[in-house]
Amino acid sequence: MTWKLKLLAACMLFLPMIAPAAASATTIGVSMSQFDDNFLTVLRNGMTKHAAAMPGVSLQVEDAQNDVGKQLNQIQNFIAAKVDAIIVNPVDTDATTKMTALAEKAGIPLVYVNRLPADKKLPPKVAFVGSDETQSGTLEMQAVCKLMGGKGNILVLMGELSNQAARQRTQDIKDVIAKPNCNGIKILDEQAGDWSRTKAADLVTNWLSAGLKPDAIVSNNDEMAIGAIQSLKQSGRIDKVIVSGIDATADGLATMKAGNLKVTVFQDAAGQGKGALETAVKLAKGQTLANPYVYVPFELVTPDNIGKYLGKN
Repeated sequence: MTWKLKLLAACMLFLPMIAPAAASATTIGVSMSQFDDNFLTVLRNGMTKHAAAMPGVSLQVEDAQNDVGKQLNQIQNFIAAKVDAIIVNPVDTDATTKMTALAEKAGIPLVYVNRLPADKKLPPKVAFVGSDETQSGTLEMQAVCKLMGGKGNILVLMGELSNQAARQRTQDIKDVIAKPNCNGIKILDEQAGDWSRTKAADLVTNWLSAGLKPDAIVSNNDEMAIGAIQSLKQSGRIDKVIVSGIDATADGLATMKAGNLKVTVFQDAAGQGKGALETAVKLAKGQTLANPYVYVPFELVTPDNIGKYLGKN
C-alpha cells in the first residue's frame, strides 16, 4: 500500500458514521368529545394502542370535556402546531361544518370518528370512520319487537340530542314499530338521558312514579340501559320489563350475563379507533381514499351469543 493510500485509510477512521435517514414522523392531533365515557375510552385506547405499533406515528390526544368551544380551540391549536392530520370525535355533530372548514383551509387532513358529521358532502382529505347508525337502533328494536311478540308499550331513553347517533337510533326505533309485524307496539314516552347511567335511572324512576307501565325500555346505549335496570330493581319491576341497549360495553355485557339486559348491539369501539388512525395516516401521506365513509358493521348481541363478544369492548 502506497503512503497516499495509507493516509486515506487513516483519515477514514475519523470520518463520522452516516446513519440512514430516519423515516419522517407523522403527528396526529386527536380531539375526543370526552374521556369520561366507557365506550369512547375503549375507542381511544384502541387508537393509542395501534399508534404504538406504527413506527413514526405519534398522537396528541385532548379531552374536549363535552364542550364545543373547547373542541374548536383544540382543532385550531392542532392547526397552529402544523400536525399532519387531525382526528375528531365531535361533541356536537352540527358543529362539524366549521371544523371541516378550518381543517380544509389549513390543508390538513381531517377524520371524524364514531359520530357522523353534519356536512352534506365531505371535501377531499376529510373522512368519517364509524358505524352506520341506521343499523344500530334497527337491530335493537327488531330484537325487542320479537321478544314482545310485536305488541305492548315501550319507553325510549335517548342520548344527547345534539348527537346524530341519538337522533338516528331513536328514528330507527320508530321505523321498526311502523312495520306490520311490530305496529302493535306503542311509545309511551321518550326522553333524553344524555348517554348517562345516573340521568337514565332518574328518568325511569320518574316514569314509574307517574304510573307508566312499560313492557320494555329501549335505550340508545348500554349506560342508560344499566341506569334503567337500577331503577327497575329498586321498584321491584325488573322481572316485568325488557331492557335493551347499544354498544355491548363491558358493563353492558356483564349486566346481560347477570340476566337483566336482554338485547344490546356490538359497536366495535377499538376497531373504529384503529380504522380512524389508519385513515388519518393514509391521508397524511397523500393517499386517496376509494370512499371517504369507512363503515364498521354493527352486530346484534343476545344472551345466546354473548360469549363471542365478552372482552371486546
